[in-house]
Amino acid sequence: MTKKELRHKYKHLRQELSIAEVEEKSLEIANRLLHLAVWDKTYYHLFLTIENQKEVHTDVIQHILFGRDKEVVIARADFESCNMVHYLLTNNTKLVVSAYGIPEPIDGLEVPPEKIDVVFVPLLAFDTKGHRVGYGKGFYDRFLAACKPDVIKIGLSFFEAEHQDIACNDTDIPLDYCVTPERVYSFIPELQ
Repeated sequence: MTKKELRHKYKHLRQELSIAEVEEKSLEIANRLLHLAVWDKTYYHLFLTIENQKEVHTDVIQHILFGRDKEVVIARADFESCNMVHYLLTNNTKLVVSAYGIPEPIDGLEVPPEKIDVVFVPLLAFDTKGHRVGYGKGFYDRFLAACKPDVIKIGLSFFEAEHQDIACNDTDIPLDYCVTPERVYSFIPELQ
């Protein structure tokens, strides 16, 4: 399948999930995350859920991070440049929902990408090698390219891996892990 076909397939599959299923599967994903050896880091980049896309609810992950006294970083997207600006999430952070349905910070303390230790990556589909399909604008590939080389990239998906390899190009950055309600996939060779 092409990336376009995969986007269509997984958007459709997500829309078929009930609100209760989205919440239940999101909680299962958050519980599986607890088994990863990534909780000794400081800066965690978290995407905020786009409700109308039925994305994984990340509020439970946010609570886990705050409960462990971690620094949570969120982004504001610039659709002109297809880049993101990253801000520390605090009690004073004011969020607005963009025209694309994305909850975003108005402003705040900027955090440079190279300071981030772990990135939770939204996606529509992924394969058994850690390649992913997002919404197609390249926001996360640009962002991950600006992060330090050892940043840990964790995809979150309601669905299991595609067994057919996803076509990728030089700018596509693979995941280190992907967490589903059923299991944790590791794409780090020494951990497979």
